[in-house]
Amino acid sequence: MNRGLFITLEGGEGAGKSTSLEFVRDHLELADRRVVVTREPGGTPLGEKIRDLLLHGREGMEVDTELLLMFAARAEHLARVIRPALADGTCVVCDRFTDATYAYQGGGRGVPEARIRILEDWVQQGLRPDLTLLLDIPVAQGLERAGQRSAPDRFEREKIDFFERVRNRYLAAATNEPQRVRVIDATGDLPAVQAQLRSALAAILR
Repeated sequence: MNRGLFITLEGGEGAGKSTSLEFVRDHLELADRRVVVTREPGGTPLGEKIRDLLLHGREGMEVDTELLLMFAARAEHLARVIRPALADGTCVVCDRFTDATYAYQGGGRGVPEARIRILEDWVQQGLRPDLTLLLDIPVAQGLERAGQRSAPDRFEREKIDFFERVRNRYLAAATNEPQRVRVIDATGDLPAVQAQLRSALAAILR
């Protein structure tokens, strides 16, 4: 049995990941692929509790604590959801993965990449996405969209320069790994975004 495809969606606030996630799932199912849709942080009962701490914790949190909690949730997620699904030939579509850690904790918080890489190697043991769809949008436009959605979480309350660093780190990943990370211009209307997604998926499904 062939291993399932591991596809992740990344992007800053207000980039439209939720809508794109549904489109990717539907597109894969139309191609006769079994699909599991999940998210990070979260994806498991324990991971969802960690997510609540990370996004809505009232007390302050050290940057190292935040980073380690991200990878603690990821270890559980990999063991209980991602690896079993892939081994069963099921495609996994995940809202954020380790690129988000490099962008938010690395770019945004300033954690050295070498420290993140140590945890990535330990927890993931070489497993990386087959395709990462990076929904890119200027920070001010994304924050305006996100502000219309709901009350901001702990990350969404950061200053604009934090999000500029996050975006720059995401775009650096696309420059460094163009075969894996496909930049999707998320500034256009829905049909334009979905046309780009369709093109990126067609390439990997071939």
